[in-house]
Amino acid sequence: MDFFPLYNSLKIAIISSVIVFFLSILLAYYIRRLPKVVKGALDVVLTIPLVLPPTVVGYFLLLIFGLRRPLGMALENIGIRFVMTWYGGILAAAVVSFPLMYRTVRGAFESYDETLSEAGKTLGMSNAKIFWRIMMPYSKSGILAGFVLSFARAFGEYGATSMLIGYTPGRTATISTTVYQMWRTNNDKAALFYVLINLAISTVVLLAANLLESKRRRA
Repeated sequence: MDFFPLYNSLKIAIISSVIVFFLSILLAYYIRRLPKVVKGALDVVLTIPLVLPPTVVGYFLLLIFGLRRPLGMALENIGIRFVMTWYGGILAAAVVSFPLMYRTVRGAFESYDETLSEAGKTLGMSNAKIFWRIMMPYSKSGILAGFVLSFARAFGEYGATSMLIGYTPGRTATISTTVYQMWRTNNDKAALFYVLINLAISTVVLLAANLLESKRRRA
């Protein structure tokens, strides 16, 4: 049995989740301080992939990074190509999974008790120290839960990924696109194999997310 789709799916999910992790924390930290109207507008822009069909997200990515588009051609001239490459899958997975991580982190930051920061300032702590030593530990469970959920979403991504990178065995194939291709070719045995792998990993990930969420609620 070919294990490349599993390896590629894990690689894409891990890398995209790490990118989304840091980007979400950065944006959520600064956006929460903005005026309500500005924050609301940015929230709509940043979370709209959550409600759009994944194929629509993939279409927009092709409009931006397609090889016949200005940005796509400019990137290809310097050796960067997101269409039909495995790292294009990272882009698609990151865009689709980002809203889950962002909203979870934002919720964790908004529940943070600002009096803790004030106490830190009276002790002479800088904003950076307050963030790393007080705010992040306080929000840890919510942030980790968001990371786990974003990983699960990236791991199971199909729509945007299939449109941007397609299905090429040994190059861009993921578990989700492989299941579809196996079904199309009536290879039910192989399709079931990949479905069971996806189900097992997703179950473990969701159990971890539930555990982290229960810890956050008890904190």
